[in-house]
Amino acid sequence: MTVAKPIFPAPDHDHGRCTTDAIAHAERVCRDRGQKFTPIRRQVLEALSSSHRPLGAYEVIDALATHMARPAPITVYRALDFLIENGLVHRIESRNAFLACAHDHDAASMVAFLICDRCGSVGEIAATPATQSLNDAARQSGFTPKLSVVEITGTCAHCHKAE
Repeated sequence: MTVAKPIFPAPDHDHGRCTTDAIAHAERVCRDRGQKFTPIRRQVLEALSSSHRPLGAYEVIDALATHMARPAPITVYRALDFLIENGLVHRIESRNAFLACAHDHDAASMVAFLICDRCGSVGEIAATPATQSLNDAARQSGFTPKLSVVEITGTCAHCHKAE
């Protein structure tokens, strides 16, 4: 029996383990798909997986610049595009930011993002039935949905307990 990872890990959890898991997952995905997991793609994913908060592209650039020559924005955006296309990173629309993902999502899986207003952490939950229902309603009105993003803001359990 496997134990599900918590949606919002405890603030004092071993975050290095999260980064290790995200990189190992990315290596597996890229190997299985015949994709190259280049050094810049790895470095961008490592920067994003350094916390459970989404980072903007320029925050990623700043993080990378602490240990390498400052990469050009287009280089980081290309790496982000690749990581998103392969389900290794999510774009948090409301924050114009990006979040590492080590979950296995199939093409039909849809998620909702839970965004804590206090600590900035983001968790994800399965939302296929809800999102499918919204897409079906849109189609019934003659609209062709292209992208469905569900983002819910509130307070995570850790911040709620800290009050």
